[in-house]
Amino acid sequence: MVHSMTAFARVEQSSARGTLSWEIRSVNHRYLEPHLRLPEAFRDLEGAVREALRQGLSRGKVECTLRLTEDNSGQALQIDRERAAQLVAAAESIAGLIKQPAPLNPLEVLAWPGVLVADAADPQAQNAAALQLFSQALEELCNGRQREGAELARLLNERLEQMLEDIASLRELVPQMLASQRQKILDRCAEMQVELDPQRLEQEILLLAQKSDVAEELDRLSTHVGEVRRVLKKGGAAGRRLDFLMQELNREANTLGSKAFDPRSTQAAVSLKVLIEQMREQVQNIE
Repeated sequence: MVHSMTAFARVEQSSARGTLSWEIRSVNHRYLEPHLRLPEAFRDLEGAVREALRQGLSRGKVECTLRLTEDNSGQALQIDRERAAQLVAAAESIAGLIKQPAPLNPLEVLAWPGVLVADAADPQAQNAAALQLFSQALEELCNGRQREGAELARLLNERLEQMLEDIASLRELVPQMLASQRQKILDRCAEMQVELDPQRLEQEILLLAQKSDVAEELDRLSTHVGEVRRVLKKGGAAGRRLDFLMQELNREANTLGSKAFDPRSTQAAVSLKVLIEQMREQVQNIE
């Protein structure tokens, strides 16, 4: 089964300290490109989160945001005095290099990461809880990508079926179009009251048939359609393979259009190109 690269997942969990929540958004991208937004207290999780993404996803631009909404009601604020003293000393050292330094604002010191401590929760326990919650969010994201991938596969198969019908119709029309062209030549000669050598007429029709022979293009289109179906059925990371096949389908449809000598064959080539373009847009979202 193929997977889409577009999905969204959000999970949250309450604890004594507050509420942890993960949001993961993924959109289509040529490679796997993770973007993490983590609170300072959870920076140690970055490596584990990136590894989990590499294990679970192949492609996509993925934005992962962790939020901690702390419940500080009834808790006294705690200050890391050693860190605050280091910060003040550093600020005074810099102030000595400035002629008229602005006074140090205590609130700015408190806002510095690590100065104000909400509680004495175990950092390892916090990280473990956040990482476990991330696994749940990633699983939800993968399930969403799988559901959308199944819908994309359904839409692609519908268009592939339509392509096969158009190809079969065009195969049947080719002899009729050649006969129609032969009749047009005869009618034109009759209007101009010109006697046409039957042998010369057959040579012209044969030449036209050779120039407008689309059997090879129709065979290739059918083959490519079969390969697209096989890739969709196999599943996995199929996006790049499908994108290549869309290019090949489009190339054959262009050649088919260049050989068109009848409005019906021109219309068939245009119809095929429309279907291929619709599929190409959908394939851009497949992992």
